Amino acid sequence: MLPWLLAAITLAAVALTGPSLGRHLFEVFDDRPQPAWDRWLNPIEAALLRWIGDAGRSAESASGYLAPLLISNALFALPALALLLLQPHWLNPLGFGGLRWDLALHTTISFLTNTDQQHLIPEQSLGTLAQLGAMQFLMFVSAGTGLAVGFAVIRGFSGRPIGNFHRDLLHSLTRVLIPASLLLALFLLVCGVPMTLAPPLQITTLEGASQLLPRGPIALFEAIKQLGENGGGYVSANSAHPYENPTLLSNLVSTWAMLIIPAATLDAFGRFVGNRRQSNLLLALVFGLLLIGAAVAMGAEQAGNPVLDRWISGGNLQGKELRFGAGLTGLWSVVTTGTMTGAVNGAIDAAMPLTILTTLFNLFLQVVFGGQGTGIAYLLVFVLLAVFLTGLMVGRTPEFLGRKVEKPQVVWASLILLIHPIFVLIPTALTLAGGATLAGISNPGSHGISQVVYEYASAAANNGSGLEGLGDGTPWWNLSTSLSLLGGRYLPIAALLALADGFRRKPALEPSPGTLRTDTGLFTGVTAVVLVILGALTFFPVLALGPIAEALTLAS
Repeated sequence: MLPWLLAAITLAAVALTGPSLGRHLFEVFDDRPQPAWDRWLNPIEAALLRWIGDAGRSAESASGYLAPLLISNALFALPALALLLLQPHWLNPLGFGGLRWDLALHTTISFLTNTDQQHLIPEQSLGTLAQLGAMQFLMFVSAGTGLAVGFAVIRGFSGRPIGNFHRDLLHSLTRVLIPASLLLALFLLVCGVPMTLAPPLQITTLEGASQLLPRGPIALFEAIKQLGENGGGYVSANSAHPYENPTLLSNLVSTWAMLIIPAATLDAFGRFVGNRRQSNLLLALVFGLLLIGAAVAMGAEQAGNPVLDRWISGGNLQGKELRFGAGLTGLWSVVTTGTMTGAVNGAIDAAMPLTILTTLFNLFLQVVFGGQGTGIAYLLVFVLLAVFLTGLMVGRTPEFLGRKVEKPQVVWASLILLIHPIFVLIPTALTLAGGATLAGISNPGSHGISQVVYEYASAAANNGSGLEGLGDGTPWWNLSTSLSLLGGRYLPIAALLALADGFRRKPALEPSPGTLRTDTGLFTGVTAVVLVILGALTFFPVLALGPIAEALTLAS
């Protein structure tokens, strides 16, 4: 009973605190006066914009916003890649050498795309300088990029110019991510998370053996990992490690941190379009999907493995930390895949099939809160399609937020939804066709299929978690998932910006008796049905071959 109560309290905290942060996000990205912030930050931001030669004017087109995004992201990646390839001796007390080129490339792309999928063991591969200069730096700028894109799309849907990327990126960092991460890092430091540049500590165990304990600036790393929906761990055990997540309290606060910015972004959307009822209904929709997933996963983990009933009673504790238990680990798995964070506090590979089914469902939809900034953008795509389909069925004008939904919007929305399965299903088929050696499957049958599908779904959805029984440290996995990382990140961003820019150029219309209202509970329910049909059923065959088949095997 206690895990369910703690889960309810955590989700209630998100619902209660989301509007306050939503108001702040609205003020930041609508360029409202903020006297407490403007006095200190305006001169810094203006100086940085002058230094890069940007006047700060709004982009006139989607390409005008996309070009500086791509250029800046490439410039962010180059020094990070060089640092991983070379790994100088500074802040590298164990003398780690540079990474193999394919592993360095994958790691750089993974952190650049806000995915943080790791095919390495960080504490055995990376010095402190690499962790700070490459990993943590990319965590901040990738999260800032996603948040900037999300609010550019929101502006477009509200009829405003889509904005200036460099200005949005600076606002994301200076007024949201950096101050929020510092506050959360201070809390984690009090909880016992290390924050030091000291070298690893060598100790003697009770058995007399020598053990090396890695240390580092983990508190701030952990803060941006959760708030920025990054997910990569300073150590390979991620949030199951006591250095990153030492107590039950830190676990619950980290769960809250993964959800708070996506929830606040939805609230800010309602403020931008002047319709809080619309955003509240969309928030209720994604909360409902999250609650259903959490109930399935927590119930499955607490029920345990039926095959072991004759020997063991109780929950499924394989791959779990006892300080969190089966229930809260199941909740975390749903939250981390719903928000595209990717952090783990237990082994998803050891979870029950229904839990794996739920996590894959989240990765396929990408809207159960979704990625940093991009989650709301994907949700609006489903809303547009629901408006169009519903309008055709009932004979009403397909309109959304006072603008007609016509062929160009439907084409862009359909294209956006097709990108994800392309970068999941095609590489999955190629990998499985290459045999068990190429695939690196550690489990035969349906679970092995789930391992491969999950890895590409995680990469294309920019999530980063994985079923870690998979042997994914090979050149094939590094290069093939790098394509899914890039395609799953930048192609949808380009299409979303084009969709938003085209939508805001359409003439605004006054509501008429024939206008289909979208801020009703009925339409929200229709959107949920469209979302499940268009999103989940695309991947139903691989779900049937993977977690569904495994669940039926265990049940029989």
